[in-house]
Amino acid sequence: MQNTGHKDAVSFLSCPDGTKRAYLRHQGCADVPGLVFLAGHGSDMFGTKAEVLHQLAADADIPFLRFDYFGHGLSDGAFLDGTISKWVDDCVLMLDELTTGPQLLVGSSLGGWLMIRAAQERPERVAGLVGIAAAPDFTETLIWDALTAAQKQQMKTTGQIALPNAYAPEDVIYPYHLVTDGRKNLVLDKAVDLHLPVRLLQGMADHEVPWQTAIKIAEQWCSIDVQVILDKAAGHRFSEDSQIEQICSVVRNLHNIISAGPQTA
Repeated sequence: MQNTGHKDAVSFLSCPDGTKRAYLRHQGCADVPGLVFLAGHGSDMFGTKAEVLHQLAADADIPFLRFDYFGHGLSDGAFLDGTISKWVDDCVLMLDELTTGPQLLVGSSLGGWLMIRAAQERPERVAGLVGIAAAPDFTETLIWDALTAAQKQQMKTTGQIALPNAYAPEDVIYPYHLVTDGRKNLVLDKAVDLHLPVRLLQGMADHEVPWQTAIKIAEQWCSIDVQVILDKAAGHRFSEDSQIEQICSVVRNLHNIISAGPQTA
């Protein structure tokens, strides 16, 4: 097995604003659709799922790309200055500059929101989506709507709020501009007019993203080729060995379907 995750192999893409984004990729066979992994909020491109999917792609000679968003990992920028719009722009730039042909996007948590937005921005390039605890609209439905009136006022006044997170040792700081910008990128407040196959893996023991979110995505999707896979024991990270195997199986299967040619979704 080759080591796909050496940090000294990281490359950097210059953005229009002069900042740089870190990425790793496997060139793969140009004749098959590529895979792009989109990490979660606060995560980087060296997480378990990213590493495993990079290895899966390398073993099958599938083009693969993973990268760090603005303010994440090895990329430029301060984390708290990030917004959904900036991260969507990162995804679109990466698609435009570092991939060719149809792509299968695999998004974890925040990445599950960004993959939808990227597909909306580049529908001709995105051939399928796999969401892992996908969290579209989380700034509104899981943060803002859960705050008390006093907390909302505090967030507006101070510009941020610190909230406990079941998967972090300390409170997570959320800036108010993350919420206000998020409203420009909401996707589940209307029908999602995309016609491509979607697979959604969701843990029912997830303390961050309710499993009903996956159902909501499926309900709002215009095409019918949408499958929701619920794992009653899985938490938000969805990273136990059996869950990683399930991710790989779903990704392989959908990649095979996409590779076979256009489908009626």
